[in-house]
Amino acid sequence: MPHYSAKALDHFRRPRNVGVIEDADAVGSVSNPQCGDTMKLYLRIREGRVAGARWQARGCSASIAAGSAASELITGQTIEGARALTRGAIVEALDGLPPSKAHGALLAVDAIREALRRYEATRPGDAPGAAQAPP
Repeated sequence: MPHYSAKALDHFRRPRNVGVIEDADAVGSVSNPQCGDTMKLYLRIREGRVAGARWQARGCSASIAAGSAASELITGQTIEGARALTRGAIVEALDGLPPSKAHGALLAVDAIREALRRYEATRPGDAPGAAQAPP
């Protein structure tokens, strides 16, 4: 049986920011085909920052803990800061995950990146490096 830190167990037992953002600016939905875990992430973006993050997951305790921790880590971040969040940063925020359960942190990272990819696809003028229209 995998050993979880007290912090990871707390995020699993009392997950933060679970739910849906109605009229979200970005939604990313991902799954892990090997284990079957799924995560859907909703983002509210304001002035280039993540103003709110909510999520829903179906999967193991590590995926639920990772969704909770990730939502806290990206709230307040710039879009680029949120995109730069790594699996390692989520694992560290949880005071570690068993190696066999680190896929939960990767699921959260993939959901963030998918939501931001979709956000930027609908707002080409806001994407990093996008050409600006002349005044």
